Parts: sequence; C-alpha cells; structure tokens
Amino acid sequence: MQQALYWRALQAITSRETIKFWHQRGRLLSALVRPALWLLVFAAGFQNIFGVSIIPPYDTYIEYQVYVVPGLLGMVLLFNGMQSSLAMVYDREMGLMRLLLTAPLPRWYLLLCKLLAGTFLSVLQAYAFLALCVLFKVDIPLLGWLYVLIPMILVGMMLGALGLLLSVSIKQLENFAGTMNFVIFPMFFLSTALYPLWKLQESGAEVVYQVARFNPFTHAVELIRFALYGQFNGVALAVVIMAGLVFFALAVWGYNPQYGMAKKVGAVS
Repeated sequence: MQQALYWRALQAITSRETIKFWHQRGRLLSALVRPALWLLVFAAGFQNIFGVSIIPPYDTYIEYQVYVVPGLLGMVLLFNGMQSSLAMVYDREMGLMRLLLTAPLPRWYLLLCKLLAGTFLSVLQAYAFLALCVLFKVDIPLLGWLYVLIPMILVGMMLGALGLLLSVSIKQLENFAGTMNFVIFPMFFLSTALYPLWKLQESGAEVVYQVARFNPFTHAVELIRFALYGQFNGVALAVVIMAGLVFFALAVWGYNPQYGMAKKVGAVS
C-alpha cells in the first residue's frame, strides 16, 4: 500500500510537469533555438570579420564537433535545470508548494519527484537538440545516442538539484533573473563547454583554468563528451554524482521549515 502511494506521487508530479511543459511550447522552442544559434555561429565560423577571428581556434571540423556539441548539450540541461527552479519559485508564490509538501510522504521524496520530473524534461529536450544537430551534419555515432542517456540523466539531476537549492533562497520571481545571471553564465563560460581545458592553460588564462577545473559543470560536460564517443570518464562521473548529492541534500535541508532556509523566507509551513 505504501509503495503504491509513493508510485502515485511520482506519477502525479511527473504528469503535472509534463502537461505544463506541453502547454508551454515556447519553452521547448527557446531550449532548442538558444543552442542552435550557438551551433550555427560556430559552424559558420564568423572568422576574419574585419580581419579578426572571434571564435576559438579549432584545428578541424571534427575537433569543433567534439568540443562544442557536448557543451551545447550541457547548456540545454543547465538552462532547463534553472527553469525548473523558476517553476519552484512560482509554485511557492501560488501556494502549490505548500500543498505538495504537506502530503503524507517524506519531504525528501516529494522534492526527489520534482527533481526526477524536471530531469525527464531536460533529457527529452537534450535529445531534441541532438536530432537538430543532424541538420548541421554533426557526425555523432549512433551508439553515442544510447551511451549518453545515463550521463545526461545524472547531469540533469545534478543541475536540477542545483536549481532546487537556488529556489530555496529566491524569495520572489522578480529576483530570479538576477540570481540566474550569477549562476548560469559563470558556470557555462568558466567551463570546458566551448574550450578544451588544456587550451585554457596553454593560452595563459591560469585563473580561468583553475576555476574551470573545479567547476562541476566542466565535469558534467566532460562526462557527456566522453559518453557520446563511447568512452568513460570516471573522475567526471564521481564529481557529477557527488555534486548532485550535495546539492540535493542542501535543498532538502533548506526546505525543512524547522531549521532550513525555508523558515527564513517563509516558503513552506
């Protein structure tokens, strides 16, 4: 009986998030257009405009694919993870989170259901972007589509847990954009999403190199990059799993009304 209750809760939350996403067509469109524009810009080159190259110096088109496409996949997962936190803030303002977290189930499980629902949508959008890459003649091995599934789920959960954690401290929707700008862009640009780590060090950007080394998003991108080409990166896997567990644990603590941040911001009762 108890197991059936847990399963029904997961089904209900996942169904709600999926239906809400289906009615927000612009969300899927923006999730695809954003990385597609990056892909188009980098593929076209836009080099030597006024005699200046404004993109990283990839030696071959294959090298471009290996470095840029996994980074843009990470971008899709990153932005959707942050969108999930926006939904959490909205639900809290509308009182839906209060109703959800008073259900007769452990609070950590209810938050895990929200996380799994968001990850499901993130992975769907990532695969939609992979399909879009075919139009750009990006050569990804067919087995890579299968190999990358588990890594994308893990990365989606890590980034979703980070969004969950951020939603604890964001009091109003108006504060969301500013907070995200201090999270999304530093995480994306101070990583290996667009530049190989060794090229950052080779160029003399030692500070950026060191920040990128310890950026969890760097390891998320590397995990996806290796998986796409049938390889395994144990360090990246360990970092993604550990970071995801830490983010989720802090989020559960934050949503506890007795001693978490939720008590300070009056998020839930």
